[in-house]
Amino acid sequence: MMRNGWMRLVLGGALVLCAGTAKAQGPGGGHPGPFGGPMELMGFEGMHGGKLVKGAPFSATTSSTTQQTLHDGTTINRTANGAIYRDSEGRSRREVTFTGVGPLAATGGPHKMVSIFDPVASAHYMLNPDKKVAHKMTLPANGGTDKAQAFEQKMQARQQQEEASGALKVEALGTKVINGVNAEGTRTTHTIAAGEIGNSAPIQIVSERWYSTDLQTVVQSTRTDPRFGTTTFSLSKIQKAEPAATLFAVPADYTVKAGGPGFGHHRGGAAAGVAPAPPTN
Repeated sequence: MMRNGWMRLVLGGALVLCAGTAKAQGPGGGHPGPFGGPMELMGFEGMHGGKLVKGAPFSATTSSTTQQTLHDGTTINRTANGAIYRDSEGRSRREVTFTGVGPLAATGGPHKMVSIFDPVASAHYMLNPDKKVAHKMTLPANGGTDKAQAFEQKMQARQQQEEASGALKVEALGTKVINGVNAEGTRTTHTIAAGEIGNSAPIQIVSERWYSTDLQTVVQSTRTDPRFGTTTFSLSKIQKAEPAATLFAVPADYTVKAGGPGFGHHRGGAAAGVAPAPPTN
């Protein structure tokens, strides 16, 4: 049950991201909102919610690592490696293999997850390679872009409030070439004031992101949070070419089921295109 609950949480989080309800990246996608969660911990950095990008096909390998050191010197390491693909019509595919995360570290070993976002067919699929099952969710009108844009505007307004109060500082880092791609860097420092969450002293969370306007995605990021450690994400082996069409189709030997993984369409997953809150078991 623990493992099933954990995987539902992971898969549910992925569905929410692809539906455009995860977090705002800020103007131009160069920096996250002040409350952007560390979804890069699970390899989900890069192409976030709702925005449909056409005419910029590419493929790349992804790598996400988290290192945390406890007060007694114990270290915790997590990795999420995979690949990402996008075609000229805006279809995308993301593959992530998790290791050293939750119950998977002790009971299941590495676990692969595959997500296919197809705005042309108004569908989003979560593939389970172990069981050869594809969970299909129907996308809302416009692929959910209206809701994603509304959410992003809300988060940007909140970010402006944080900047005005001094809780958030945003710095431009200029441009540089990363793995053959030009990228613009931004550093954000979010300060949690003393007493805000019971902390005796202020806590600073520092994020650096390098965003490619050509690919319209993050190509490298680092997030340091004293509570959770340091997480790094990067794209490598970047190819600006049209990926194979078969990557965006469900394999013929898979069984297609309606609704999000573990939830079923009767709870609204298939109709809304967004996964319900996952169970806590």
